[in-house]
Amino acid sequence: MSRCKNTKSKIEKIIEASKLVLNDVALPNGAIVAANTDHEYYPRTAKDYRFVWPRDAAYICVALDYLENANEREYERGKIPPNPSLLKRGIEGIQERYFDWLNERPEDFKKEGLLFQHYSTNGRKQGHQFQPDQMGTTLWAIWHHFQGNLSGAYKYEALIRRLSDGICSQWKGAYFFKNTSDLWEEGKRRTSTKIENNFTYTLAACASGLEKALLMLPGNENWGKAAGEMRRKIDEAYCKEDKYFYRCHGKIDDKNIDASLLGLVWPFGIIPLNDIRIKNTVKKIEEKVVVNGGVRRFEMDYYDGEGTGQEGAGAWPLLNFWMSIYWSAAGNKKKAKKYFDWVIDRMDDEFIPEQIYDDFRDGQGIKPLAWGHAMFIIAYYNFYKSTTRFVSFK
Repeated sequence: MSRCKNTKSKIEKIIEASKLVLNDVALPNGAIVAANTDHEYYPRTAKDYRFVWPRDAAYICVALDYLENANEREYERGKIPPNPSLLKRGIEGIQERYFDWLNERPEDFKKEGLLFQHYSTNGRKQGHQFQPDQMGTTLWAIWHHFQGNLSGAYKYEALIRRLSDGICSQWKGAYFFKNTSDLWEEGKRRTSTKIENNFTYTLAACASGLEKALLMLPGNENWGKAAGEMRRKIDEAYCKEDKYFYRCHGKIDDKNIDASLLGLVWPFGIIPLNDIRIKNTVKKIEEKVVVNGGVRRFEMDYYDGEGTGQEGAGAWPLLNFWMSIYWSAAGNKKKAKKYFDWVIDRMDDEFIPEQIYDDFRDGQGIKPLAWGHAMFIIAYYNFYKSTTRFVSFK
C-alpha cells in the first residue's frame, strides 16, 4: 500500500471526502444510512450497508455539528466566506431532517417506543435485535445538536419522550426485560433476564441519554431514577481484582476486554477522565486489543466483514479515532496523534474503511463506512482545536 508523505495534504483530502461521504449517506427523505452503495466509489464486492442504524446516524449527526461549528468559528474570524464547502456539499440541515425521519418512519416505533437493530430507508424493520444503546445515543445526539440553545429541542419533544420512555419501559431497576445486544450486535451474545446481566456500554449510553433528556425536558422523575440505577450497575461492573470494567456484568460476567468501554468517558461522560478505574480499563484495552497500533473491537474477534470468519478481524479505524479522542481529552497529544496517524498512514486514498488488515485482505470490505468518517472528523477537531501543527480549521 502506498504511503502519503504529505500528511497535511492527505488530512485535508480526507476532510473533504468526509464531507462528501456524510452528505451522500443522508438521503432526501431524511434517512441516514451506514454506507451508500449507490455511489461509484463504493466497492462492487462489499456487502450492502444501505440501511439506517440509529447509532451510526447519531454519531454522524454529531460529526456534522463539529463541521458546522468549526466553519462558523472560522467565518467569525474572517478567515472564510459563509459556509462555502458545507453549502456546496448540502450538509446543513441533515441532522434535523434525520430527527424528523426517526420520529415518523421506523416501523412500530410510535406504537412500541422502541428502536431495533436497523431499518430500510423507508422505515421498515430489517434487524430485530434490541439494542437500547441506540436510543440513548440518539438522545445524546439530539442534545449535542441543540446544546447551545436547548429550547430548540422542544421541536422534538415527542421524539425525546418516546425514546426516554421506551428505555424506561424495558428497564427493570437492575436489568432490561428484553434480551439486549450490544453495539457490535453479535447474535449469540445477548443479555438474559435469568442472568440479570447488562452490557456496560449499553448502560452508559442509556444513562447518559436519559440525563441529556432531562436537560432538554426537565422534571421526569422516572428518567432520573432509571439513569441513577444504571450508573450504579456500571459501578458494579468494575472488578477491583482484575482492575477494569467488564463489558457485561451480572450473575455471570463476560471478562472479554472491549474497546467500546471508551464510551464510559466519551461520549457518555459516565466516568471522569481522572478516575483510576477508567485509566486501568484503557490500559487493559491497550494491552489486549491494540495490535501493532491498530485497535480491534474485543479479544477473540473473528468478524472481518466479508470472509468466512476464520481469518480473524482487523483493526477498526473508528476505534483508533475513538482512542485518539480519549487521549486528546486526557491531555496526551502524543498518544492521540499516534492513534490518529496510524489510520492515516495506512490509507491509500481518502475513504475510510470499516477495517484495516495487515495481510492480503487489506482493502476488502465496507469502504467508506460513514461512522468511521464521523469519528475521524470528531477526532480531528478534538486534537487540532489546541494545535495547528498540520492544518487549520477550514
